[in-house]
Amino acid sequence: MVGSSPLQAVLVAPGVKDRKVLAFERRDALKDKDAASGLLRAVLASNPAQRTAFYAFDLARVADLYWAWRRALAGVRPCYAVKCNPDPALLGALAALGAGFDCASRAEIEAVLALGVRPRDIVYANPCKPEPHLEYAAQVGVNLATYDSEEEVAKVKRCHPDCELLLRLKGPDGGDARVDLGTKYGAHADEIVPLLRAAQRAGVTVAGVSFHVGSGASNLAVYRGAIEAARAAFDAAAALGMPPMRVLDIGGGFVSGPTFDEAAAVINDALAQHFGDLPCVEVIGEPGRYFAETAFTLAARVIGKRTRGEVREYWIDDGLYGSLNCVIMDHYVPTPRPLAAPRPGEKTYTSTVFGPTCDSLDTVVTGYQLPEMSVGDWLVFDNMGAYTTGAGSNFNGFATSDIKIYVAYSTS
Repeated sequence: MVGSSPLQAVLVAPGVKDRKVLAFERRDALKDKDAASGLLRAVLASNPAQRTAFYAFDLARVADLYWAWRRALAGVRPCYAVKCNPDPALLGALAALGAGFDCASRAEIEAVLALGVRPRDIVYANPCKPEPHLEYAAQVGVNLATYDSEEEVAKVKRCHPDCELLLRLKGPDGGDARVDLGTKYGAHADEIVPLLRAAQRAGVTVAGVSFHVGSGASNLAVYRGAIEAARAAFDAAAALGMPPMRVLDIGGGFVSGPTFDEAAAVINDALAQHFGDLPCVEVIGEPGRYFAETAFTLAARVIGKRTRGEVREYWIDDGLYGSLNCVIMDHYVPTPRPLAAPRPGEKTYTSTVFGPTCDSLDTVVTGYQLPEMSVGDWLVFDNMGAYTTGAGSNFNGFATSDIKIYVAYSTS
């Protein structure tokens, strides 16, 4: 893959080319039966002065996921949800691969534009936008945004009259999502026609429809129901004499792996059934964790230890106020493991792992089995790219932004 043009384009992309990129052979990691640990060890070998928590970010993983998306959902352009992980190298890599972007604020729009992304490749996917942010979108030519209230139509008319809108629909209930967004956003079925009429009266173009079934939905039938509801909204707009809609945004919440392939099959079937007669409709999605989650691995350093009989208590230099905020905010279930290779028959102890702050809430795991560890050892947290570094704080003087991210690309 290293010699392929897609990865070459990623390596010279804005956001990537100015970073030191570690080349990493996955074959080396196979000796450990653990590619992530092998990558972390390679980072430490190349940076012996590294003594605090850090991330390893694998560019090749993102490229692999991008092409897996294009194979499974060939007719759906991915527009990466920047809020999931705004690391510039990740944004630059996705831009080089051909992704668009879902931005929800001025800062996110600025970050993407700074990498050379065209304004037309951005959807301002926040149904409730601060007026100064909306005015900035108008200045820079980001002209596609979501809405789900009459008040938002008036705001857009006032602050960005050239903006085209996507009517955000509430996703169907019953998706069993990890994070349900329908309690905050999305028009109900009886609100669709009034919201279309509000835009029609204001002279604001409604270019299409968007929805979001929630993050990590396990009941994939909700995609079928959401796409059927979207088609009904297209037909309602046509019945009102509005210009033909041209965009369908199927939202995000996708998780890489077998569940994604299953979701893609349901989506493709529903698109063929409900939009097969509208071939001019552009279909986009807003994947965030799909690209970010598995591409980042966290190594946290043990900075303290206490022994109480057969119980072990450890302190590490990242926690719930830092990038492990995902335990609370994103329902992440931490399963830390030592970076050191396990020894056959090694005894484990019931252990608690605390974060570095003075708040007792800052407890990462409790009643968890770990081998004996020492201060200076490393704990590994896999799949830590989604809603982690971007949502951490500086509480107690431990700044999430100080956690270094090492960029690498792996080959096999």
